[in-house]
Amino acid sequence: MLFNSFSFLFLYLPVVLLGFFGLARRSKTAAAAWLALASLVFYGWWSVAYIPLLLASILFNYGAGWRIGHSATPGARKRWLIGAIAADLALLAYFKYADFFIGSVNALSGSQLEALHVVLPIGISFFTFTQIAFLVDTYQGKVSEYRFVHYLLFVTYFPHLIAGPVLHHKEMMPQFDQDASYRPSRANFAIGLAIFAIGLAKKVLIADNLAPHAGFFFDSTEQPSLLLAWGGVLAYSFQLYFDFSGYSDMAIGLSRLFGIRLPLNFHSPYKAVNIIEFWRRWHMTLSRFLRDYLYIALGGNRHGTARRYANLMTTMVLGGLWHGAGWNFVIWGALHGSYLMINHAWAALAARLRLNTGNTAWRAAALLLTFGAVCVAWVFFRSADFERAITIVRGLFGAYGVGLPDSIGNHLGSLRASLERAGVDFYLGGGSRFVQTWSWVALATALAFLFPNTQQIMGRYGPALDYQLARDGGAGKLALQPSRRWAAVIAVLCLGSLLSLSRPAEFLYFQF
Repeated sequence: MLFNSFSFLFLYLPVVLLGFFGLARRSKTAAAAWLALASLVFYGWWSVAYIPLLLASILFNYGAGWRIGHSATPGARKRWLIGAIAADLALLAYFKYADFFIGSVNALSGSQLEALHVVLPIGISFFTFTQIAFLVDTYQGKVSEYRFVHYLLFVTYFPHLIAGPVLHHKEMMPQFDQDASYRPSRANFAIGLAIFAIGLAKKVLIADNLAPHAGFFFDSTEQPSLLLAWGGVLAYSFQLYFDFSGYSDMAIGLSRLFGIRLPLNFHSPYKAVNIIEFWRRWHMTLSRFLRDYLYIALGGNRHGTARRYANLMTTMVLGGLWHGAGWNFVIWGALHGSYLMINHAWAALAARLRLNTGNTAWRAAALLLTFGAVCVAWVFFRSADFERAITIVRGLFGAYGVGLPDSIGNHLGSLRASLERAGVDFYLGGGSRFVQTWSWVALATALAFLFPNTQQIMGRYGPALDYQLARDGGAGKLALQPSRRWAAVIAVLCLGSLLSLSRPAEFLYFQF
């Protein structure tokens, strides 16, 4: 079931809300159980066959967590932790990486091992990482509550189940237990619906209109000239940006309807002035998980520069593999690992040289360089194979020249001759798609770089669990406030989005 579907908006969500708040009048436990059951129905809408797998994972990790928390000796607690995490990773490896491993062995050795053709259960990466975090938090003494119904809700909670954010037990349990979460609130409904409407508009009106242009470009086999290459790559970069940003907003908005605040997961990452900052803004809860449970566990920056860089590269390569079982994801992760190493080395050098990197011109150049590097990495993330990715990257750097559709050239007058002398080629066909692609890219660029994000717009209402308006600066005159003007804006966004829901498209992060 998709957040951006009529069945979810006009059937599932109203029934779940009415049942939750109706039962809450009698019992918080019954209301929590109802929400957990509704979340299982939400998951089963995709595939009933994998509900037993989800429940088995929940029962196993709940039992393991209880044993970790109640074992008498540190050694026993550690053995339970290692065994449970190993079992979780083995399950994830089988479903997500078995065929990738077999295919890699066949390619390297020339063997003919038969693929298992395992169907990937939706959301398995997210509910596995969520439970690994629970196990580690339990081992570290951060978990004190073991009520099963709350644990079941913690894992299955439908706003985050399919594509995040990755939750911490200590963040959610106090909220599941507070009385305010079980009473309907006009403020929560107004705030939640506004956030959801903005996220829905990002997905339906922006990301889904960029998708055909990105898909056409990456599915093509032609050698792209400079403008075609950048048009296609930017179309995908912004499609992924608004798709994931939209999902993150919708998850936060939906959860707020139930009086529950989710952690912030997406915060204008394309405004980052370096790759370190980018990863503090993109998929923030995954970055937090990789930092806390992988990078720091490997030693972090505690054992010298060389070890630090090795830990960064290992973390990012494994983070790439988390996104998908393919060498393209390994390359994408390795690129970001390299970016991070360069970023840390440059920061150390700039500090020693006492360079002024805070002025406007420097920050603008850093932003463009960071954004360009991210876009180059997205090529490997999206491309079907390595050869196509290399062809596109060559096109980004002008290896196949600069071209414009002839239909555009006919409107340039004397400028056309000047462009031809400068080496610009004019080709037949493709004018309409060229103009449409760059028009959508221009709109997406303006929205991503010039406008405040959803958290800033909603900042005064505490939109996310860890959002601090004072630290972020807010949205100024574009900050939402109770007014007829803003009511009209939200209504227009809802109406436009609903009129575009005839063919709801899945969120891109569902495949990871």
